[in-house]
Amino acid sequence: MNDVIEGIDTAPLTHPHPDYIARILGYGTGALTIAAGIFTHYWPDNFWAAMAFCLVYPHLVEVIERRLPWSRNTALTFWTQVDAAITGLLLGLVQVPIELTLPTLLMLNTSLILTGSKSSWLSGVLISATSMFASYLWLSSGSEQAAAIPNSLVITCGAATAVFFAALALFAIRQGDQIGAMQSRLKSQIDRYQELSTQVSRYVAPQVRESIFNGKREAKLETQRKKLVIFFSDIVGFSSLSEQMEAEPLTDLLNGYLTDMSEVAMKYGGTIDKFIGDGIMIFFGDPSTKGIKRDALACVAMAIEMRRHMLKLRKHWTEQGMTTPLQIRMGINTGYCTVGNFGTESRMDYTIVGKEVNLASRLESAADAGEILISHETFSLVKDKIICRQRGTAMVKGFRDPVPLYQVVDYRRDLGANAGFMNHETEGFSLYLESEKVRDSERNKVADALEQAASKLRNQVKTRAPERHPPTAQQRAARTAAAQVKSQDK
Repeated sequence: MNDVIEGIDTAPLTHPHPDYIARILGYGTGALTIAAGIFTHYWPDNFWAAMAFCLVYPHLVEVIERRLPWSRNTALTFWTQVDAAITGLLLGLVQVPIELTLPTLLMLNTSLILTGSKSSWLSGVLISATSMFASYLWLSSGSEQAAAIPNSLVITCGAATAVFFAALALFAIRQGDQIGAMQSRLKSQIDRYQELSTQVSRYVAPQVRESIFNGKREAKLETQRKKLVIFFSDIVGFSSLSEQMEAEPLTDLLNGYLTDMSEVAMKYGGTIDKFIGDGIMIFFGDPSTKGIKRDALACVAMAIEMRRHMLKLRKHWTEQGMTTPLQIRMGINTGYCTVGNFGTESRMDYTIVGKEVNLASRLESAADAGEILISHETFSLVKDKIICRQRGTAMVKGFRDPVPLYQVVDYRRDLGANAGFMNHETEGFSLYLESEKVRDSERNKVADALEQAASKLRNQVKTRAPERHPPTAQQRAARTAAAQVKSQDK
């Protein structure tokens, strides 16, 4: 991070500053005009002092400004007001006629606009007018000046004014080029920072990243007690599978599995704590929560979808030649945990600790393949939406009394005559149906395919055995699925 920040060019755009350049050009124009007036005898020889002041003053201001502890804005505001007062004073002292006063005031006005704010511009105009009028009245009674302005003086003043504006234009072009170059460097550094930030953020849960970027959470060592829903899962038999497969295909299988399960977790709002080999630890309720009941329902719904998704993954892995039917087991518990950043100031980990976390892990270890075990606390929160059956008790380290276990069966809506989900697998037959996800335009095609499969199985049974046999499990599954799709289509 420091390398990125140090890589950004924070130096001034130019040296010297724009107001210094404008001051040199403005006072240089005044000095040139005074010199022309002296050579044409329009002004007396003692006006050399005014010309010398115009030549020295801009550099004197720059030297003084470098030694003052003022901020850049404070110094700029102060010196623009001083410039306005001096310009008005000089115009009054030299008794400049209107032909030479207007170009001078135009240059002053331009400098005030370029280097000051609206308020400083307005005050500068008032100060210059006041000082010019006061000095003019003070010296007008005793001064003598030529009746007519020499053409050479007018031409010199006009040429000097043109040079002033031309020089400012060139300076502005140069400033624009430098600003463009700096913006390009800055954009490059920002893009690099964003890319690094994206890469680093992949090591933390998206919810944590969002809370840090939004300013809701700081990366410091702090924790709090919150009631959370904790989830653990792992693949049954993965250790033995790792001994049979080569490292590369095993890595692809594991990464694909973790990617799919992470997407399911994100869908339901789970905070992925960590991956432990083939195991996953997820919790609900922090950094954001929808209430403990809805968090528990979301966690159990996530577990059910993960179990269903494993059917798709097993079919995919079988098509790739895998003979071991992998399954997952899951454990869910609800309780108060300590959640926050643990570690050191230089390396911290956002996680949860407590005996409720240990219980969720023990539930996962006690579950059979394809089983979801939940605690009594979780069961009491989801029982109105989820069908569960009691699975006895277990002694768990850290708990004095036996812990009741509950096995998640399915959603209540997916059981009974109008079930929306069906699954049946046996040798030579595999059925996976989520009727709610079948598009309306495809329902009749799916039902026809299922009826054809059932008819084909019935015909094969009749051909092989003339006597009457009860429908096979495959036939019953196909019939039920076809009826279900057709009933939902109606």
